[in-house]
This record gives sequence, C-alpha cells and structure tokens, in this order.
Amino acid sequence: MSVLSKGKQKTKKIDIHLPARHNGQLTVIRQAKRFNVLSCGRRWGKTTLGFDLIIQSIIDGKPCAWYAPSYRTLLDVWREFTKVAKDIIERSNAQERRIEFITGAVLEFWSLEDPDVSRGRKYARVIVDEAAMVRHLEEAWTHAIRPTLADYRGDAFFLSTPKGRNYFYALWIMGKDKEYPEWRSWQMPTSSNPHIHEEEVEAMRDGLPEMVFNQEVLAEFLQDDGGVFRNIRNCVVDIDPQSYLNAEGRNYVFGVDWGKLNDWTVITVVDLEDNALVDLVRFNRIDYAVQVTKLENLYNKWRPRIIVVERNSIGEPLIEQLQRRGLPIRPFLTTNASKGQAIESLSLAFEQGIIRIPDDPVLLAELSAYETSRTSGGSFKYGAPSGMHDDCVMSLALAWTQSGHRRSWLFN
Repeated sequence: MSVLSKGKQKTKKIDIHLPARHNGQLTVIRQAKRFNVLSCGRRWGKTTLGFDLIIQSIIDGKPCAWYAPSYRTLLDVWREFTKVAKDIIERSNAQERRIEFITGAVLEFWSLEDPDVSRGRKYARVIVDEAAMVRHLEEAWTHAIRPTLADYRGDAFFLSTPKGRNYFYALWIMGKDKEYPEWRSWQMPTSSNPHIHEEEVEAMRDGLPEMVFNQEVLAEFLQDDGGVFRNIRNCVVDIDPQSYLNAEGRNYVFGVDWGKLNDWTVITVVDLEDNALVDLVRFNRIDYAVQVTKLENLYNKWRPRIIVVERNSIGEPLIEQLQRRGLPIRPFLTTNASKGQAIESLSLAFEQGIIRIPDDPVLLAELSAYETSRTSGGSFKYGAPSGMHDDCVMSLALAWTQSGHRRSWLFN
C-alpha cells in the first residue's frame, strides 16, 4: 500500500507493507457499509484488517480513532501499529496515544474502560477492537463514539470474537436486519483465514471444549444459561406465504405487539392447523392511526379468526376503534404472570418441535437472545437483553396463545 506525503516539500511516495488481504478480509472491505460488525474466530486477521482500514483513512488525510476494551490491549495495538506505520508518522505522543501523519491525518487511541472517552472529537472512521469484551459497549457507542462521526458522516467497524449474546450481538443482528440499511455484519470462522492450516483448526476442535471451540474458532454467539428457547433451529422450515394464501379452509390468528417509542410494532400470522408462522410484518415510527390501517389491510389479506392484541400498550380506546372496524380483537392484559405463561407455552412448543417458523434473521436472533431472570420475590422475569428488542417474540407468543395448546386463563 502506497502513501503520498503532503506539505511544502516535494511529494514523496512511501510504501507500507501489510500482509496480503485474504478473501474474508476483502469481502468485508468490498461489502462494507457505514456501520459494520464482524464476528470472527481467533487468528482470523481482524487486527490486520483494522490496520488496513485505518491506513485507508490516513491516505485520505482524515482523522480516525481506535478503541479497545482496556489499556493493556490498547498498548499492544499501539506498539504494533507504530511499527507498521513508522515511515509515514510525522510525530507521535505516547502519553496521549496520538499519532500525526505526513498526509495530515490523525489517529487517536482510546481505552473504553471509561465509556465516556473521546467526547468533542471528530472522526471519519473508528475501529472498535474486541468489541464483545467492552463492558459498557452500548453506553460507549450511543453516548460517546457515535456522535464523533457526525461531522464527517464517518463510518465504524466493530471487530471481535463473540462473547455470549451481549450488546455486540445486538449490533451484529442490526447488520442482518434489512430495516437497518446502513448496517452490515459478517460471521467469519478461523478457517476462513487461508494462512491457518486446516490441521490447526482440527487440533483446536479436538483439544477444546465444544462450547469454547464454537465461540472462539467458529465465531458463534452462544446462548447464555438464561436462554429461554431451545431447539429453535430444528423448527425452522421453508415457508411459502403465498401457498397458504391460496389455500382454502385455513384458520389463522394474528399476534400484535404494538411498538412504543423506539420499539417495533410486529404482527405475526400463525396458521392454526399447521402451527406455522406464515407471515411476519414489522414497522416502527408510524402514527397509531396509520398502524391501525396497516393492521386492517393485513386483516383483509389473511382474514384471521382472532387478533390477539396487548391491552396495556394501546389502551381501551384504540381497541374499541379496532373492534368498531369489525376486526375480531381479543385483548391480552400483560402482567408478569400472564406474560410468563405465554412465553412458557411458546418455549414448550419449541422444545417439543410442534411449531414451524421461517428462517427470519431478526426473529431467530430475538428467540435466541431471549432470557429469564429471578425477581426479588423469587418469580421469573422474561425479556430481551439490554440493547435488543423482543417485539417478534411477544407477537408470536400472543398468537401462540390461540393454538391447539393454548391456556385459556391467559386472557382477562
């Protein structure tokens, strides 16, 4: 990679030698959008990719930043990068972790042990290294890092081996969700690095516990102990909504989870005979009047027998409005107890393999991440992890209350 110096002196071409990009790294570079999330196995080459991306910004003379979960990991990267880029560094300050380059670019290194760092800065590109290891990643991203990209409309790359289903996982899911067009995500196992011999990967498979291998080498997001839904993948089938629409004598039920503020409104359509989720509609930031019209249009399309609607979220006036339009509304009063019963019924359906769902990445992510915890009173509390939504889960749970396995006491 070549860099041209800028300044009063004669333009000078300087070559920087980085390892050749392998196909996985090239895929990320070519497919990158504004916000990018890479889950990769150990020794995949994420640091090399990060250096490559940073040097691209340095060539353009743009300010950029490198974030790490701790000072220790930050120092390792600092030392390695200063060696790689030594020929294009104009001056550096080890105490401030700041490097100025002959192109006019600036690179600053920050530890996210303090999630409030780098306020007031402006960057064209940021790298968040080992993002899954950052304790307060959500706070750091939303309050500190994201605002630094506003002036340049800069981009961000979150690079990490996964660690459970934390906020890094939530960001990774956004990259899979078509409703977030500025986001992109990838999952790259160690084996996609051609410089790692296959025998080494197989040796790790034999020498590591299965869960460790799946996370550290295959880059899989493992379900935490508090996970509610099991056997999800075995319930995924190829579902053609049109074939159900064209069929006669089918019975459908809607589950409607209304969005509030930044949440999504989700409507799930379940075929009661096949126990199949045949349609899923999501939208947000739409006035309730428009949402009602959307629901009515979907009703006219599918003609469900029952539409299960959460009573708490929209109130009696809106339910009465829906009923006046002739929609078969059945209100559901959500309490900790009724929600728990609905979720447990749906969880049992997955364990028994009696429910069929499509291969929808958002739905699968919500189901996989959904968790339970104990309240101070000793009962169970269900919900999504911090930074994630559970609208698809709740909508499906509401629809499932009307299946042949329903529990009639769920309604009030």
